[in-house]
Amino acid sequence: MRDARQALIIGAGPAGLTAAFELVKRSDIVPVVLEMSQELGGLSRTANYKGNRIDIGGHRFFSKSDRVMNWWLEVMPTEMTGDAATQISYQNSRRSISTNDMTAPDPEKQDRVMLVRNRRSRIYFLRKFFDYPISLSGATLSKLGLVRAFKIGLSYLKAALRQIKPEKSLEDFLINRFGRQLYLTFFKSYTEKVWGVPCNEISAEWGAQRIKGLSVAKAIAHVFKKAFTAGSGLRQKQVETSLIERFLYPKLGPGQLWEYVAEDVTAQGGRIHKGYTVKRLLTAGTQITAVGATDEQGNYRVFPADYVFSTMPMQDLVRALDAPVPARIRDISEGLTYRDFITVGMLLNKLQIKGETETGNRLLRDNWIYIQEPDVLVGRMQIFNNWSPYMLADPDKVWIGLEYFCYETDELWRKSDQDMISLAAEEMERIGIISKSEILDATVIRVPKTYPAYFGTYDQFPALREYLDQFENLFLVGRNGMHKYNNQDHSMLTAMTAVDNILEGRTDKSNIWAVNTEQEYHESKGDTAKSEKTEVSVAAS
Repeated sequence: MRDARQALIIGAGPAGLTAAFELVKRSDIVPVVLEMSQELGGLSRTANYKGNRIDIGGHRFFSKSDRVMNWWLEVMPTEMTGDAATQISYQNSRRSISTNDMTAPDPEKQDRVMLVRNRRSRIYFLRKFFDYPISLSGATLSKLGLVRAFKIGLSYLKAALRQIKPEKSLEDFLINRFGRQLYLTFFKSYTEKVWGVPCNEISAEWGAQRIKGLSVAKAIAHVFKKAFTAGSGLRQKQVETSLIERFLYPKLGPGQLWEYVAEDVTAQGGRIHKGYTVKRLLTAGTQITAVGATDEQGNYRVFPADYVFSTMPMQDLVRALDAPVPARIRDISEGLTYRDFITVGMLLNKLQIKGETETGNRLLRDNWIYIQEPDVLVGRMQIFNNWSPYMLADPDKVWIGLEYFCYETDELWRKSDQDMISLAAEEMERIGIISKSEILDATVIRVPKTYPAYFGTYDQFPALREYLDQFENLFLVGRNGMHKYNNQDHSMLTAMTAVDNILEGRTDKSNIWAVNTEQEYHESKGDTAKSEKTEVSVAAS
């Protein structure tokens, strides 16, 4: 017989572990986390290959939510070096955190720190580098050439003066903000690599969620302002997230933070079970009463539940319900589409880009580079040296991640690791970024259902959401849990808001769905019963 209330949390990614952490910190509800794999952090985990760490997709630790920034700093303080350490001061509902008041990390936990990193990302197109976000600077226009630059400028002015068309698709959204020529030059190829469908088949909601505040005008204004102001701190609340200059980053990659969160959860009575795959959600009317899962040996176990937090793909959740799901709802769920992800980690002596590399013609300064070239499948390149030098076993080498997007049914997904490595090496040499002779080692990581897509049956999504929200003690949180292309901080905020609702006795779940729907939203202040308007980041990661 159970004395304490129990919350079953499906998935040990940012949303699931945030919910568990909030529950052990703020309530007597015992969180029980069921994680399918043996790794913690979900899409924010850090893979380790021979001492070289891979950040799956790249995760900047920056948010316009004070609550999230404070939360991260409670788990991992900043490295107390340099002027940057004195520039962090945040306020949340529980306490104020200022690095002026922080003590140095425990000598036995020297790795448990956040680094302050400078952000740089660019686009590689026409075998040249362009700043991202795009600014119509002299350097950009020179690289584009007179004719192409003239066409881009003319179409941008046309779009700036008036919206060209109603925004029914992502293509409409981008053309209205950047002009047709700029869209065709810098957005179309990469976006279609990511999603595998034409931009005119993707909902405009994707753009509204991910890049709603970004524009050429803001990018130009940001460059101008930066030239006449001192270096920015970390707050950057008035800066579009795609334009931020600095961010926090765990010394050993994003998974390090989530491993510490898991340690704190278990130390305070929470339980985390790895290797458990959820098979059934047992229901009684509008309540989820238990979750059934199998371990890696095939043993089936039923976990009683007073509350359920789900971060599993909605498609899998609906399949697991033992309730009689209406045919229309099941059809919508089965029609949801997910994009899958492959990273090729590649260890090199050096990069091979004349006139661009630094530190002895070895390394670029970028965190990541968008590969806009249409003659290759690779979509983006991470340079892990620039996320943290501690991501490498040997910091004198170059450690990169080459990112590919596909479906599990595609030939690309089914390639052997060696064939995938050979493809990546050939493509990167062809576009002039590496020489195959400089490759020392490589590995392949495949991640299914990385990106919930805004096409398929997504136009009918509200009916699916309404059906699942009728289960009173079921809370959908996180990227796949909500089929919503959230950033890490947004996923955390959905979990925090769900816990707020439980502790405040709120049954309406609309505030969970409102996270990252509008640029400003109300963040609950718990005991003070006040609300704070807080901006949330919008850039892709």
